[in-house]
Amino acid sequence: MVKQTIQIFARVKPTKKPTAEYFVHCEEEGGSLEFVVPRDLADGVINNKRENYKFRFQRVFDQTANQEEIFQAIAKPVADKFWLCCGFQLFSCGYIKKTFCFLLLRHVLLTAPTHVTITSVLAGYNGTIFAYGQTGSGKTFTITGGAEHYNDRGIIPRTLSYLYQHFSKNSSMIYTTHISYLEIYNETGYDLLNPQHETSLMEDLQKVTIMEDPDQNIHLKSLSLQQSANEEEALDLLFLGDTNRMIAETPMNQASTRSHCIFTIHLCSKELGSAMVRHSKLHLVDLAGSERVGKTGVGGQILTEAKYINLSLHYLEQVIIALSEKNRSHIPYRNSMMTSVLRDSLGGNCMTTMIATVSVERRNIGESISTCRFAQRVALIKNDALLNEELDPALLIVHLKKEIQSLKEELALVTGGQRSDKLTQEEIQQLEEQINVYLDDPDSDVTLNLGPDMRKIHFCFSLLKVKVREGSCAQNGVINDSTPLMGVSDEEQRKSYAEVQKLRDKLTHRDNEISILVNMLKKEKKKVQDVSSQLAQILNQNPLTYNSSWSPTTVQVEENAKYDPSNDDTHVQHLMTRKRVLELSVGQQEAFEVFLRDHEDRLSIENNRAVLQQRFVEAKTLGEQVNQIRIRVNELKSQLKIRRKQMAAQGLTGNQTASESDYVEERALKEIEEEKKNYKFKSGCLKGLKTEIEHLQLLHEKLKVKLQKDFENWWTQEGARLQGHSAENSESSQSHVSPLSCMITR
Repeated sequence: MVKQTIQIFARVKPTKKPTAEYFVHCEEEGGSLEFVVPRDLADGVINNKRENYKFRFQRVFDQTANQEEIFQAIAKPVADKFWLCCGFQLFSCGYIKKTFCFLLLRHVLLTAPTHVTITSVLAGYNGTIFAYGQTGSGKTFTITGGAEHYNDRGIIPRTLSYLYQHFSKNSSMIYTTHISYLEIYNETGYDLLNPQHETSLMEDLQKVTIMEDPDQNIHLKSLSLQQSANEEEALDLLFLGDTNRMIAETPMNQASTRSHCIFTIHLCSKELGSAMVRHSKLHLVDLAGSERVGKTGVGGQILTEAKYINLSLHYLEQVIIALSEKNRSHIPYRNSMMTSVLRDSLGGNCMTTMIATVSVERRNIGESISTCRFAQRVALIKNDALLNEELDPALLIVHLKKEIQSLKEELALVTGGQRSDKLTQEEIQQLEEQINVYLDDPDSDVTLNLGPDMRKIHFCFSLLKVKVREGSCAQNGVINDSTPLMGVSDEEQRKSYAEVQKLRDKLTHRDNEISILVNMLKKEKKKVQDVSSQLAQILNQNPLTYNSSWSPTTVQVEENAKYDPSNDDTHVQHLMTRKRVLELSVGQQEAFEVFLRDHEDRLSIENNRAVLQQRFVEAKTLGEQVNQIRIRVNELKSQLKIRRKQMAAQGLTGNQTASESDYVEERALKEIEEEKKNYKFKSGCLKGLKTEIEHLQLLHEKLKVKLQKDFENWWTQEGARLQGHSAENSESSQSHVSPLSCMITR
């Protein structure tokens, strides 16, 4: 067991706006963040308001810190503390060895960071990293990363890359990885990896529910676990989940996440030849940002979302306060879904790290101070992390089977004969005769001697049961499905009854499915009729307002996982119209080009495309160099082989000395070794470029999906606005012009 408090870090969001006065202090045992809030003269002469606010953290990252520094300091392993904690029992004898062990352990604990690392997860401990702060303070950027540049990758993609690199290097272990992605939106759980997420409405999706076993362990029903064999599959799952997240524009953030998201990596590791299996999980949590509704002035659906977000964060703070109090007997985990899911992370079997993201702009200084206060309360919570290790169930089953076979052999030695699991036909006939004699004997004191054989005892009880049921059925004159069949063993009767019951259940299930499908067909038929009637009414009222041959959804993103920008010489505007450009009229294409020209992500798409082209050229060049090196090595090997044959022939005739042959062969081997080193270096560079290209492709696709959704929303809003404008001016000559034509004319 490893006991430690939750480790806290602070990150200051970079900004170009005027900032409040703050100081970042770096100390030997951590860092501190200090805010200076001058007193307001309007409050009067007597003003005892506090001016300096100083908070201690494990480390504070200023505005200049990049994503790599965050990952290196928080997630990547930097100490061997967990090896010492797991291997402490090795130093269990001798006073001098114990003293040395305590001194060594004390030195490591004082000099090395003790926060949650990937090392702990690989060693079999549970881990959690979560970001907390107000909306727009950089939580999602820290956890997930940005979509514009490769270097903006967050903790999740960097952690996945590090894990799979470790798997490929460590050949002595067998690793299995599964991924889940949970979204908590308005206190309701949804599976972000559900394939129906894009085609169904939010209220029609299957909800994730919480179930608790007798040991108070939390289980999430309807949350899928997707296996990922490599880094590319894991990044695809991350991209799919991020695409399905709830995002909205608020006064504080143009792309504010409106839900809490928990990305979980489930890891199973086993050493080759070992019977022990280690299970661990790493929660990477992106909490939705708190906001003051009175300050932002939001309304409608965004206001409802803000209420649920603030309420869940309030319940989280209640749990933190209850855990920090020593004499508190009840912890309100069940108040919200988020605290229930993160029960182990808060005071349980887990190593937890918190990242407090703060904004130092003058208007946000109050919320930043509140975030730091919350972090100080979190730092008081202690977790008891256990090593999640157990025997391999498959090996345990094999061991039990061997033990059963050994016991059977010992029993055979005691009884003097080898017995099988089933009785022979002669033994069955003898037992039936003994039962008949036993039942026909009028003496009540007669006994049935079967010996110490449980097989015979079970068979006799089954036979007696059959005879009793035959007698009762004969008296009642009723024969039902449960009536035993004469001449058939009890085991065969049970199998036949089970098959009959299984067929009945299957028939009932099919009847239910048919009735459900019939009802669904009726509902869909009614919906189609209603939509047809409404469309007919609209077309009768204003036949030229809508163009039935096109809708905003016809502009779709082409699913192209193997997209190669080096083969695409068209303009960036054609990124979104490659697939169905023939379905758009000239006016519709012009409208989309107008929208794309003024879109905020235009420069990001162009930059990504340029970077992708450059990376593909570099990868192509490296690939050619690798092939040339391979060809060169093969040529050298062939020359060396021919040289050795010639040397052998000349050695037989005595025309060449040994020193000359050794010099030539040594030079050839040296050249081959240099080419191999160069090949290894070029191959490593090519592999790194491949990973970067795959990530850039994911970012590129993410930007295209966002562009598609923005265009659909823009098109719907413009159509509704121009439709209302046309209804008000129905008597003018412009009353029958389509929304798209009006928009282009303007």
